[in-house]
Amino acid sequence: MEGLTMRSRLSEGMKLAMKSGDKRTLSTLRLIMAAIKDRDIAARGNDKDRVSDEEILQILTKMIKQREESARIYDEQSRIDLAQQERREIEIILDYLPKQLDDEEVRTACAKVVKDVNGESLRDMGKCMNALKERYPGKLDVGKASQVVKEMLG
Repeated sequence: MEGLTMRSRLSEGMKLAMKSGDKRTLSTLRLIMAAIKDRDIAARGNDKDRVSDEEILQILTKMIKQREESARIYDEQSRIDLAQQERREIEIILDYLPKQLDDEEVRTACAKVVKDVNGESLRDMGKCMNALKERYPGKLDVGKASQVVKEMLG
């Protein structure tokens, strides 16, 4: 499904899930499509009809963070069944995100960005983070990258 837009990939995934009877994948993809539709509606007033693939990546990343938090809470409450359900949804969502940079790749990307924007102090943090988000949409954990950039600038 490479080369397709995010919307097309998600729609194709829904069709495959329906055909195979994979209810968990189908319900997760429906939740994703509903979140995208909500964002589309919110974007209508901003001279846009639809959100971009980059914004869809942000939605997916946010959904993963929400599920990680829910799984952690369920684990603390000994609701292992619900925690596993959240983790399964994370796996499904991850299938639609680009390959994530590993720790070393994040460190290399941060070093390059700090150099490219002439980052010298923590005041340059915003410039560095904006450049990272622009160059690596959906490919890195912004929280980890933020810590690395802070170390490099601090």
